[in-house]
Amino acid sequence: MSTGIATVIFALVILGLFLLDRDSKARTSGALWVPVLWLALAGSRAVSQWLAAFGWGSAGTATDLVAQYEEGSPIDRLIYTGLLIIGLALLVGRRRQVASLLRANVPIILFVLYCAVSILWSDYQEVAFKRWTKFLGDLVMILVVLTERDPSAAVKQLIARMAFLLIPLSVLFIKYYPDVGRAYNPWVWTPMYSGVATSKNMLGMICLLCGLGSVWRLLALYRSGDDRCRNRQLIAHGAILVMVLWLFNMANSMTSLSCFILASGLLVAIKFSAIARRPKGVHLLVAGMVIGCFATLFLGVGADVVSDTMARNTTTLTDRTDIWGLVLSMAGNPIFGTGFESFWLGDRLRNIWSVVHGINQAHNGYLEVYLNLGWIGLFFLAVVLVRGYRNIVTAMCRNPDVGSLWLAYFSVAVVYNFTEAAFKMMFPVWIFLLLAIVAAAQECAAMVEPSRLGMASPNPSWTNRRPARKQISEEAV
Repeated sequence: MSTGIATVIFALVILGLFLLDRDSKARTSGALWVPVLWLALAGSRAVSQWLAAFGWGSAGTATDLVAQYEEGSPIDRLIYTGLLIIGLALLVGRRRQVASLLRANVPIILFVLYCAVSILWSDYQEVAFKRWTKFLGDLVMILVVLTERDPSAAVKQLIARMAFLLIPLSVLFIKYYPDVGRAYNPWVWTPMYSGVATSKNMLGMICLLCGLGSVWRLLALYRSGDDRCRNRQLIAHGAILVMVLWLFNMANSMTSLSCFILASGLLVAIKFSAIARRPKGVHLLVAGMVIGCFATLFLGVGADVVSDTMARNTTTLTDRTDIWGLVLSMAGNPIFGTGFESFWLGDRLRNIWSVVHGINQAHNGYLEVYLNLGWIGLFFLAVVLVRGYRNIVTAMCRNPDVGSLWLAYFSVAVVYNFTEAAFKMMFPVWIFLLLAIVAAAQECAAMVEPSRLGMASPNPSWTNRRPARKQISEEAV
């Protein structure tokens, strides 16, 4: 099949997915496309990289790339700034809902503010500030989604639109645009498949997040009755899931695949087991998932099985332990770090590339936070995670259908960051973690005082009638 014909067919497939998933009852505005575009860029490539991929720009030499980490692209800066301004303008008109969400998410606000303060001791303050604005943009986009008239429908459409765009295009690029969707490992000269993303690990991340969204929708549709939309939506999300599984096989990203399998199992357990929907059951499931992964990766439990089935070196975690030792030897102040997103810049980056060329992250999210923000940054992150987990469990016990998705994304973020650094600006895992935590806090706030959200009562499509918050919180704690 020629490239032109394949492109037309895939364009029709994408259009068909949107038509199959349409829901006339959904009450969302056109403003939702702003966070969709932000997430699509975060999950694929920056505009300048897309231009370079199709021969309309230059990727630059290795020396230029070091400077590019400091300066960035003017085109990208213009696009991101424009999206951020639009997002802020939308939030001004929804300030009552925004104020309520911010009050319910004080730990996130404190973490974002500490990141801003850390710019003061960065060696590259201008660069750090530019990156912090993108970090702020992640939160702005989440607030745009959750201040829609129907937050539940907005979340469904956000995940679906992201999946319908990025997943089929990844298949198209891998099969018919090899110069865009494929690359070669410079060390062993074997093919690597990246699709719309810039690396196989980024492609795996997109498959993980979109695949979980489709699994969640399929489970929700399984017993949804005779709704006329049901069969159409089953076909759409079933097709996405099939493409995701094919892309997982091509990408060979074991971290994302392992997280997908574990989180999908979590969704299934919550859907079909009453015990899994109780606080104690939730704690056991999540603890088993997190502790099991930690023990396998860092304590050597089941290392032989992992090595045989996944073809990964569990002793060095595919050379990650060497990277950890290298970056720790260059770490700055242990209390405050080097400043927001400032570790991988300048001479430090050049020195690291002289040993391991091309890396720009520590391949461990917790270590990455330590390098940039020190122990104080890790403390703020821990508060965000602990408070977020408590709200998610409370929300899930009240509304398992929606809360299970938040729990899955939360668990994925915790485990994924064992071997990848994803607590970073414009990283989809971080954005979906924020979405889960902020949405759960919104749910908990609606239990206490619905009027704080600017509504007379909780949105019926977002929450179901469950026991009062006080009773649930006592069980969860």
